Amino acid sequence: MVSKIWLWINERIPLKMMLQVGLDEEIPGGASFFYTIGSATLFVFAIQVVTGIWQLFYYVPTVDHAYNSLNYLRIFVPYGWLIHGLHYWGGNAMVVLVALHMIRVFIWGAYKKPREITWLIGVFLLFLVIGLSFTGAALPWDERGYWAAEVGTSIAGTIPLIGSFLESLLRSGNFMGQLTLSRFFILHTAIIPGIAMIIIAVHLTAFRNFGSIGPWSNEKRKTTGAFWPDQVALDIIVVTLILLLLIALSAFNPPPFTGPADPLDTSFTPKPEWNFLFLYETLKFFPGSLEIIGTVGIPTAVVLLLLLVPFLDRRSEHNPLKRLPMIIGGFVLVVSILILTFIGYYSHPPDNQSHAKTVINNSKKLSISAVAGKEVFETYGCIACHSISGKGGKIGPDLTNEWQRGRSKKWIIRQLLNSKKNYPNSIMPPYTALSEKQISDLVNFLLSRHATNTVLPVNPSRNADTVLTQKPDEKNKSTSTQVDATQVKVKSVKKLGLPSLAASMIGNIAHGDLLFIRNCESCHGIDGKGGISNPGSLSGEVPPLNPIDRRLYNKNPQTFANNIDRIIQHGSTPPGAPALKMFDYGDSHTLTQREITHLEAYILSLNGVNRAQIETTSFSPKQYFVVTVTIFAGVSFLLIFIGLYKKKKYG
Repeated sequence: MVSKIWLWINERIPLKMMLQVGLDEEIPGGASFFYTIGSATLFVFAIQVVTGIWQLFYYVPTVDHAYNSLNYLRIFVPYGWLIHGLHYWGGNAMVVLVALHMIRVFIWGAYKKPREITWLIGVFLLFLVIGLSFTGAALPWDERGYWAAEVGTSIAGTIPLIGSFLESLLRSGNFMGQLTLSRFFILHTAIIPGIAMIIIAVHLTAFRNFGSIGPWSNEKRKTTGAFWPDQVALDIIVVTLILLLLIALSAFNPPPFTGPADPLDTSFTPKPEWNFLFLYETLKFFPGSLEIIGTVGIPTAVVLLLLLVPFLDRRSEHNPLKRLPMIIGGFVLVVSILILTFIGYYSHPPDNQSHAKTVINNSKKLSISAVAGKEVFETYGCIACHSISGKGGKIGPDLTNEWQRGRSKKWIIRQLLNSKKNYPNSIMPPYTALSEKQISDLVNFLLSRHATNTVLPVNPSRNADTVLTQKPDEKNKSTSTQVDATQVKVKSVKKLGLPSLAASMIGNIAHGDLLFIRNCESCHGIDGKGGISNPGSLSGEVPPLNPIDRRLYNKNPQTFANNIDRIIQHGSTPPGAPALKMFDYGDSHTLTQREITHLEAYILSLNGVNRAQIETTSFSPKQYFVVTVTIFAGVSFLLIFIGLYKKKKYG
């Protein structure tokens, strides 16, 4: 039945002849694993097309829904994690494989006459693959993709004469927004892949026209091998290993959740995609007016060198040992790009918090009383709202330069015991629980000379002294105010508001860690383990977050996020008459919703819950990989056994 169907189809479409044309080829020197890189690249490109189309059924190309729609695919759609993982790692593999293929062609001298156009087409394909990588990175509209596109388009904008035009063309204006995402989307899903398919067809046609160049040894080229089945068998082995590698990366090292794009978040370190890091790092060597060398000069020189390779090395010799100038030049170029890429990948700006600690350590020597006052400042919650030399909270005024303001000890003592006598609308709680000695020591510490604060506040609008002198109708209605014990009791049992937007998004744990250090650590302790005093509260301490109150904890990441989001958004007051209350970071807009998303992911991680936990009922990623490897191994052993049996039976 099958043979009849095949015969019927072949009579109308010459499939048999097409297969013969595609598979019947003699390879000089025989089959080799070195020749599998081109086939592997084509295979990965096919994976990109299939997984890319699959993702289009779920992806919504808008700035409001791109990130969440992709996360829905990854978490809730069966094997969605695999589809996205294969596409993500396949895109990275494409860049590597195309580069390796070109290096192999360069070493073998396969760009020489009459294969010059084949080489030029390959260079153009390399640029198309890099273009796919650049445009694809922005489509999730997450922190990393957004800032990678921001940096990339900004680099393009530095090109003289046409830079502004290119930047505006890519962004569709002066700023990143919906039209930027739309342009990147159409480039990544239609224009560049369409051009790439045409160029690949032309490249394969040119390659088959002249065939493989074979080994550079004339003696080895005299022997030949068949493309089918010899080379095809090696191709299958390599593409199988690559597929298993992509599945392993998807299962054990999935694409990161960097959080939704937040242009207002200055704590994120912007960098381009890894394959542009060499250019990003090169620009650091050419500051100011020399920038044109890094943005135009060096990239243009590299492109011209790649295009001129067949015309600079026109001798018929293919042996790399007899083409040392070209080989050494290519080696220097590749090594330089790799070194700059690694430097760019591992380079990080100095951390503000560590710098702040260094500044404090360099402060003037304190008196014995001031040292005791410093302990009071850190123990009794002052540091939760105020900062000195960059260390501390950002709600109240910075007290680094308090010694320069000309205020008397009597004024500061009055501020500590009843701030409303100085500022009628002050929200600062009274510290009447402190002894006279503690008050005196604290005042001496505040009036001591501290190192200059070089750390910018997270939210400058909430750090000025004017926050304490606002009129009632000017203050943010959500800001916590001083209340008596009765009000505290009512507040403690009152239901908090509903979860906000942040609870529905998945943040980045590492970014949340940084935000926690800047905004939460002074109250909740290092790593959220607590131990910070809260005078007046029934427990006497700020509650720890590691581990968190069991009433807030939940194994389901969405429920857990909802529980803590209500407190982070709207604030809360612990039972008693506490000096410290949970600030309403959401209602007061002290943190953006996206920053709160990162914080929630970090707090969940402190309690052993993964915010990006896959919710499908199918195999877990690791189980899927084990099953896949087992099946591949079983099939491989079966094929080997059949091959050995046939060889033994038929000789």
